[in-house]
Amino acid sequence: MTEQAMIAPRIETERLILREFRREDFDAFCAMLADPGVTRFMGGVLDRVAAWDKFARVPGYWVLLGFGFWMIEEKASGRILGNLGFSLFERDIQPALPDIPEGGWVFDRAAHGKGFASEALAAALAWGDANLPNRGYCCIIAPENTASLELAKKFGFAETGRASMRGAETVVLERPPF
Repeated sequence: MTEQAMIAPRIETERLILREFRREDFDAFCAMLADPGVTRFMGGVLDRVAAWDKFARVPGYWVLLGFGFWMIEEKASGRILGNLGFSLFERDIQPALPDIPEGGWVFDRAAHGKGFASEALAAALAWGDANLPNRGYCCIIAPENTASLELAKKFGFAETGRASMRGAETVVLERPPF
């Protein structure tokens, strides 16, 4: 008997659906990552090839790790707002990150400032706390990205230090297990 590959579990909140990545999501994903207002703290815009590489590896996180990223869909419109979740990215970062799931999120500029990130992160962390017990989480955020730093701190992430990645300083935050 073969083991069935894991896909992102569907989670619904008041306004959102957190779900697996689908091929038909790629154009919205690509457009989001081509927006300099969205990617300014993530190393800059991605062309379609780089966006596809990023998009296509997400299902592998779920298969290999048992956790990963969700596509965030607005219930009312069906519009893709962004994505968020957890992974182990094997980053070239000094000092190395702890061996715990690393949280990450990116939202389309039209979704900024509307509480969607808070709503989605609350749901993802609730899933993680129930399914990844006693792990805790970490994340890295550019020091200039005040909106993401505030979001992380709102959900219990605290700065544990600074690290260097690709020649730039980044803030390292951790959230203890609940």
